[in-house]
Amino acid sequence: MPSYRCRLQIGDLLPGHRPEEVMDVAEAALSATHQVAAKDIEVVSRVPRIVLRITVPASHRRAEDAEARQAAVTMAEAVAGVAVTGRLDVFRRDGGRWIPVG
Repeated sequence: MPSYRCRLQIGDLLPGHRPEEVMDVAEAALSATHQVAAKDIEVVSRVPRIVLRITVPASHRRAEDAEARQAAVTMAEAVAGVAVTGRLDVFRRDGGRWIPVG
């Protein structure tokens, strides 16, 4: 099964929400439709971002990429309910590299 990384920049929390809710909401949104294989928090240039890795059932590359991208958008929409969000990136594992999904 193809593996994808969904990476989302996180800004300020919305009033009434705790920091751990960001990852909880992201994981819940993705795990509703896909298997979450890993999760992590990165800070790059003082900007936090969450990274969740999912697998997508094998079909053909275009459909797999579209499914992963839609899952990432759904995750970002869910997280926007608890925090200000920024850039969303989706990467596909190809050999030993992560390739951006267009």
